[in-house]
Amino acid sequence: MTKLLTEDAAGVYVIAVTPFLPDGAVDYDSCDRMVDFYLDAGATGLTVLGMMGEAPKLTVEESRDVVSRILKRVDGRVPVVVGVSAPGFAQISVLTKMVMDLGAAGVMVAPPGSLRTDDSIVTYYTQITDLIGNTPFVLQDFPLITNVQMSPKVIARIVNSLPGCVCLKHEDWPGLEKITTLRKEGVLDRRISILCGNGGLFLPEEMARGADGAMTGFAYPEMMVSVVQHFKAGDTTRAHDLFDAYLPLARFEQQPGIGLAIRKYTMAKRGIIAHDALRKPAAALTANSRAEVDRLIARQENRLKELN
Repeated sequence: MTKLLTEDAAGVYVIAVTPFLPDGAVDYDSCDRMVDFYLDAGATGLTVLGMMGEAPKLTVEESRDVVSRILKRVDGRVPVVVGVSAPGFAQISVLTKMVMDLGAAGVMVAPPGSLRTDDSIVTYYTQITDLIGNTPFVLQDFPLITNVQMSPKVIARIVNSLPGCVCLKHEDWPGLEKITTLRKEGVLDRRISILCGNGGLFLPEEMARGADGAMTGFAYPEMMVSVVQHFKAGDTTRAHDLFDAYLPLARFEQQPGIGLAIRKYTMAKRGIIAHDALRKPAAALTANSRAEVDRLIARQENRLKELN
């Protein structure tokens, strides 16, 4: 029986890329290799069909097959969350039922960009709960992409009224005060999981504010795993030192428009996926960008040797 996502979710839930072959077909063999790599790196969960997983470029059938393949490879070792955000409720309903029947632990839902008031945001998630029933969900707070501003007060209203909301994917930029406010006594009726995004760019500070870990992608997820583990062990100096070693590449990977191309190029270079292909429409990396990534990786490796 599938173990559902709970308020105790912690560690690193890696946002998985969707590997493609050069002709644009899904590369299922690379899906297997990618899952093995993420789990060997220490991921405590996976999130698939997220915004950096090129989900809108997949057909419903492909989405089903990718989720099914990843769940089969994971084989119950860690929870798998699936992004089901869509413009309409019909799509969300179909996707949610499909992935939960396949064995997903929960779903992630971002607000549509049309929501402009606090009440409309709360109403939307109330309707989502009516739609998906007892399925646990991750509330994705990513205003840079959704253009929806969710204050701590609004998040608290959602959490306090909807038991199905078990995790906040915090992706404000950086929104550190939001974490602090949500962790204050009396704001939330129950403690939920807070996992952070933005490629881990603010992970040390987010952990210090009360986050439980990360739910994001980076070509070196072992960095996020190490930072979280050292923070939980009380060794914040080591956590910061390791984070700083990876920061130049993490920063470079966060460039709008080409960030996913950089991540896939690095993952292919590491042998995690066979090709760095993105499904069109997509921006390709120039020779200059590839050379810059190579230089950053070389410097990163040298710094890690010094730290070891």
